[in-house]
This record gives sequence, structure tokens and C-alpha cells, in this order.
Amino acid sequence: MPELHFTVRWPDGRERSYYSPSTAVLGQLTAGVSYALPDFLERARRAMHAASERVRAKYGFTCSSALDTLRQIEAAAAELEAAEPGRVLVVSVEIPAR
Repeated sequence: MPELHFTVRWPDGRERSYYSPSTAVLGQLTAGVSYALPDFLERARRAMHAASERVRAKYGFTCSSALDTLRQIEAAAAELEAAEPGRVLVVSVEIPAR
């Protein structure tokens, strides 16, 4: 199952990289596209739950790494929702070479 890393630029200018255990992110987020914060959050939730479910289907258990990534994204979004609701830019999506 190919894993990937994606980098986002939050509305306050901070950039952060995140991990996904599968390419499920590709169905929700596109490099170079910015999303309104609530839309980004919903897309990230769908992507991380789908990634976790792909792991469950293959190995029989959900992926704690995908759920940890979602918690990190939700925490960052919560800090910004009231103060800077703006847009989140997906800077890059990278599948590491094997």
C-alpha cells in the first residue's frame, strides 16, 4: 500500500507536512489547489478515514497513523477557524520512492 506525504500552507502562512498510509488523499486533495478551511477540513477527514479503512481492509485493523494525522489537522484548523478562516493551500503531494 503506497504511503504519501502532503504539505499544506495554512491561512496564517505556516506550512506543515502530513502523512497518509495510503493514496486515498489523492481523491480528496490536489497539489496547487487552495480550499476554504471548512472544505479542507472535511476533505482531510474523508481522506484520513478512507486511508484508515484501506489499512483495515488489508490488515484487519484501522491505522492509528492516519487518525493521528487527522487529529493534527483538526487541531491546527481549530486554532485558525475563529481568527483566520481563510484558505488552505495544498503545496505538494508526494509518494516516496521505494
